[in-house]
Amino acid sequence: MHLNRFRLKTLSAFAALVLVAQSSWAVSPFTVRDIRIEGLQRVEPGTVFVSLPVRVGDTYSDDKGTAAIQSLFALGLFKDVRIEVIGDVLVVVVEERPTVANVEFVGTKEFDKDVLVKSLRDVGLADGRPFDKAQLDRAEQELKRQYINRSLYAAQVVTTVTPIERNRVNLTFTVVEGEPANISEIRIVGSKAFSESTLRGLFDLDTGGWLSWYTKSNRYSRAKLNADLETLRSYYLTRGYLEFKVDSTQVAILPNKTDIGININITEGERYVVSSVKLAGEYLGKEEEFKSLVVIRPGQAFNADDVAKTTKAFTDYFGNFGYAFARVEARPEIDRINNRVALVLQANPSRRAYVRKINVAGNTRTRDVVVRREFRQLEASWYDAEKIRLSRDRVDRLGYFGEVAVETQEVPGTPDQVDLTINVTEKPTGSLSLGAGYSSGDGLGLSFGLKQENAFGSGNSLGIQVNTSKINRVMVLNTTDPYFTEDGVSRTLDLYYRTSRPYQDQDYYELVTAGAGIRFGVPFSETDTVFFGLGIENTEIVEGLSLPQSYKAFVEEYGTPTLAVPLTVGWSRDSRDSALAPNSGRFQRVNAEWSFAGDVRYLRATYQFQQYVPLSKQFTAAMNAEIGLGASGSDKTFPVFKNFFGGGLGSVRGFEQGSLGPVDVNGTNVGGTSKINLNMELLAPFPGVGNDRTLRLYGFWDIGMVRGPDQDLPIINANANELRSSVGFGISWISPVGPLRLAFSKPLRKFDNDRIQNMQFQIGTSF
Repeated sequence: MHLNRFRLKTLSAFAALVLVAQSSWAVSPFTVRDIRIEGLQRVEPGTVFVSLPVRVGDTYSDDKGTAAIQSLFALGLFKDVRIEVIGDVLVVVVEERPTVANVEFVGTKEFDKDVLVKSLRDVGLADGRPFDKAQLDRAEQELKRQYINRSLYAAQVVTTVTPIERNRVNLTFTVVEGEPANISEIRIVGSKAFSESTLRGLFDLDTGGWLSWYTKSNRYSRAKLNADLETLRSYYLTRGYLEFKVDSTQVAILPNKTDIGININITEGERYVVSSVKLAGEYLGKEEEFKSLVVIRPGQAFNADDVAKTTKAFTDYFGNFGYAFARVEARPEIDRINNRVALVLQANPSRRAYVRKINVAGNTRTRDVVVRREFRQLEASWYDAEKIRLSRDRVDRLGYFGEVAVETQEVPGTPDQVDLTINVTEKPTGSLSLGAGYSSGDGLGLSFGLKQENAFGSGNSLGIQVNTSKINRVMVLNTTDPYFTEDGVSRTLDLYYRTSRPYQDQDYYELVTAGAGIRFGVPFSETDTVFFGLGIENTEIVEGLSLPQSYKAFVEEYGTPTLAVPLTVGWSRDSRDSALAPNSGRFQRVNAEWSFAGDVRYLRATYQFQQYVPLSKQFTAAMNAEIGLGASGSDKTFPVFKNFFGGGLGSVRGFEQGSLGPVDVNGTNVGGTSKINLNMELLAPFPGVGNDRTLRLYGFWDIGMVRGPDQDLPIINANANELRSSVGFGISWISPVGPLRLAFSKPLRKFDNDRIQNMQFQIGTSF
């Protein structure tokens, strides 16, 4: 009873105090004669005035005062805000938040400073912005998240706030990164049909290996784990396990925070065999044509890849007839008693559409017309999937873009129209060509060149090549207009000056060649081009201390200088999927040169064949074969300066550039009238480089030779004793300064006088 009476008195006293406080704080409404702002240091007064809900001449009330305080706090610029009333003057008193003057990082090795600064800016913490303790806490959490993404779970972040003059603060994030958490174990529970080791071998994540320091494959990443789970699912679905599923995944971090264990629980299900494949829906009366596209085979295990290939082939084929929105669904009818599955391919072609507009995006430098002229799908024409694929491939084969993709978009409100957007990612098209090779006899040889494949974004190429080695000195100027006519006839102009000296001494003799030429390329089909050209060439042999016997014989027979007027005819067919980094397709080229006038008459022909075969998503097999033949066009001998040479990158690697073939009594390489090269490569993406498809590792096996006029090629003569061969590995990359190839070689078949170069590299060469 007494306790209740005491509580009642206490509540009454508290209520009285509240009423007194409210009566002292409350202000009777009045008309504002003036507004003053106090406490500003860096914030402009206009920022405050704009945010106030009351102006001079307005009637002020407590509600407006509350709204003003809330509005100013919402700016995030002030630590404290209060409003005072002096007569009919409104005084706004503010205390600004400190401003961040500088952000520093100590102990960060895993990330560049710019990456960390950007991540903090994303959470609102950066130089010049108001300091907020809540933002600082979020910044610490963001830094820890960045480190966790790199498997650095033991990383500790300590922040120091140092006040400085003018109400500013310096922020220092001190990081103790610790050791990365590596995957110590990966378990796959529930696998019966395949061993755990087989399934773990499918993963990019692993428990470490000799290359883990570079690939970081033993660093846990949720994104990588998800990709590996998809790989695992695909592995089962392509082997008949239609009902395979991943039940759960547990990732456990041990107390030391440096070891991670991953457990994956799966249910394999039963293995199903395809019993039949049926077509259902609308197939435009072309059922037989669609059936020919089916790659699913009854009697074989269910294969999700075959199902996907078939549905895609159906969709693409519908697209050839203008049905841009066709839908094809594979419905499985499962017989669990007999472990059989019947597949029903349900097709709905939907509506036919035509292309309203074609847009080009991503070409910051290349002109739209350069891309558009490669398109075979036209605006205001029926949608044709085959022409669109061909257009994409033609743009990709230009070599100006790293990525090329075509996006189809419906036109709002118009069900029978679509817009196409071709998205390109430009790459540097200018190249600085550098080449080098080292041998004990010749030392270091260098070559240099500048070339712009897409000059000023016009699609034209301009180039200059200079070789300053003591064997060959070259200066070449050329330009190509790929669309000299609107029909796609190309024109190439060449101007060159070459000086060639023997291997041993620059004073022995000198071969000087100057010439010019013009060539036209006429497209006869989407993949076939025929070339016609005419040139004029003057060659002078300057005698020195010792002229090789073959050159002496030429001078005695022809005299010096000599003039040749070569007519060139060629043909090429290119069906590769990419000019930058082909994975499939074929390339063929034939070129014949006939000097029909002048002092020198000759015939010279070359043939090149390339084939790319995808073995998997990672590996590609490539083959390159070249053959060259030369013959005199008169009763005189074949001109020695038109001989073929072999060895080096682009020929038989491991042998010095141009060193294969006949030599004279002084050991000078004089080349031959015929050559053959065979190069076989296995290409794979370079590990840990992301999406750069042009950076690849390759292993190779090269075979080749050069023969003189009195010898037959091995394809004619079974005795191929002079063939050289080598094996090795290397790196190829479309670098910012041009195509780069590096090769480490070991000759398998060589002879005593061969000049060996175990390491060779060149920027600007190709296969």
